[in-house]
Amino acid sequence: MGLHEAAAAPGEDRVLTVPNVISAVRLACVPLFVYLLLGAEQRREAAIMLATLGATDWVDGFIARRWHQVSTVGKVLDPVADRAVLLTGVVAILIDGAAPLWVGVATLGREVLISLGTVVVAALGGRRIDVSLLGKAGTLLTYVAYPLFLAGDAELGARAVWRGVAWACVIPGVVLSWWALGTYVPAARRALREPKESAG
Repeated sequence: MGLHEAAAAPGEDRVLTVPNVISAVRLACVPLFVYLLLGAEQRREAAIMLATLGATDWVDGFIARRWHQVSTVGKVLDPVADRAVLLTGVVAILIDGAAPLWVGVATLGREVLISLGTVVVAALGGRRIDVSLLGKAGTLLTYVAYPLFLAGDAELGARAVWRGVAWACVIPGVVLSWWALGTYVPAARRALREPKESAG
């Protein structure tokens, strides 16, 4: 066991891995997305970029697990890139006016509460809370909806179709996301209680 831990530790210290490069590229593309949407007003290109960034949300984590490239840097960089893409994307789209204000507020409010809850649980010594399937489904639908709202305002044709599909995704996405948030409350209580019980 000691030999296994000794062999695993250097791997986790790696910085230059494929998943970390993907996360870094996704993070670097966030300012470019903002420029395309708000600076150059190229909604079509911005919609395509945001859709690509959203679609690659799972790629870095999958590669890290599949090819044993999990690293300490990646555990921080991956969620930072995910949050940066989502939060910056939502704020920029709200400024642009492509998505309704209440949708953006619902998305941002949920993310703020999740982030605060995570920090509080960690600060109090609780174990990490796993993301639920409801949360993943809600996030996925939300990721899909925002580029579609942009596409509905871009010169892509069939604007009504794009916006219709966006609404079909965002409504269940918001509902599932907030439903999942409710399930995290008892999960957080268990996460705070279990370390104390095991220590006793």
